[in-house]
Amino acid sequence: MDIKDTARPFDGAGVSAFLRSLPAKPQLLGLGEARHFVDELGELRNELFRHLVEHEGYRSIAVESDCLMGLVVDDHVTTGAGTLDDVMERGFSHGFGAFPANRELVRWMRAYNEEHDEKLRFFGFDGPLEYWAASPRQALTGLHALLDGPLASAVVTGEALDTLLGPDERWSDEATAMDPSQSIGRSAEARRLRLIADDLVALLETQAPQLGAQDRELAALYGRTAVGLLRYHYWMADASPARWGRLSALRDAMMAANLRAVAGHGPALVFASNLHLQRNKTLMAFGDQRLEWWSAGAIAATHLGDRYAFLASAFGTAGEDTPSPDTVEGVLATLPWERSLVDARRLAEAVGKPAPRVSQDFAYFPLDPAQLDLIDGVVFLKQAVRLGKLG
Repeated sequence: MDIKDTARPFDGAGVSAFLRSLPAKPQLLGLGEARHFVDELGELRNELFRHLVEHEGYRSIAVESDCLMGLVVDDHVTTGAGTLDDVMERGFSHGFGAFPANRELVRWMRAYNEEHDEKLRFFGFDGPLEYWAASPRQALTGLHALLDGPLASAVVTGEALDTLLGPDERWSDEATAMDPSQSIGRSAEARRLRLIADDLVALLETQAPQLGAQDRELAALYGRTAVGLLRYHYWMADASPARWGRLSALRDAMMAANLRAVAGHGPALVFASNLHLQRNKTLMAFGDQRLEWWSAGAIAATHLGDRYAFLASAFGTAGEDTPSPDTVEGVLATLPWERSLVDARRLAEAVGKPAPRVSQDFAYFPLDPAQLDLIDGVVFLKQAVRLGKLG
């Protein structure tokens, strides 16, 4: 099979043809990042989202950013609240607010919503996590406030909740990333808060009919975030060798829960690392350990089946790093287009057993030749030269 027979130029017509080739219309269409902060890929994502909105009925986008901070962005694009500068500073985690493509995305979504009655929605779907975890204060107090009344007060009063939470600095100490003994996740207060979070989520289920749709959506987000954060903090205090593997799995499980909620709003584009969206198990070297866990994409696909689709991204020349001709990326670099959309399963048949790419860029995650048949498509950029700094 000629490699060109597996691919088409990446453009609107190619995207629509690709979607028609899938067994079902995706409720979640994942576009993976082979590397964060690549300007060319961010611009392509924006172009893809515009096409999906204007021609395929998509109305939401979810990005790998703090789900609670994302509320700031969603409020801005739907109502115009806040300035663009403020939203980019307060609405993104991981430094993603400084990514030019994200700024353009938010600007375009706001402009679109000003002219249309059916609004576009923005979601962050990561937990409030970096390599450590944030305080559960916003999620717990937000849920408690939405459930305001005697039943919520019977679970915990606002004053008692504030006392149990204590200073936020106790929760967000970066030292806990490498030193479990610094975590308060197994303190008496944290254990009590886990029970309170569970009781409040149960109360939400019993009281859901009294809340409006918007408050139910927000309360559900607060509830799953509070439970997930407190669980994550508990395992931050674990000193066993399984610690980082478990934490990685918990993070992706929180992502998957948020993605399932996003899917309830209709077809959505999801933008995150290839590792978070892939269907296969994630394997990663971490010091002298080998971590293994299931990604958010794999979990979402378990629930959505054919209504989950995954486009992995890959680059030819990335900065000064060029792939060997015997790798998947090296083969794809022979395509005549600067941007290509490739049928990954047909590609797997065409390339046989290529060598794995070894990148000099630690932030770039090459395609795994053995996993191509678990990918729906590959978005290939022949050159990605505008690489932003990480962190």
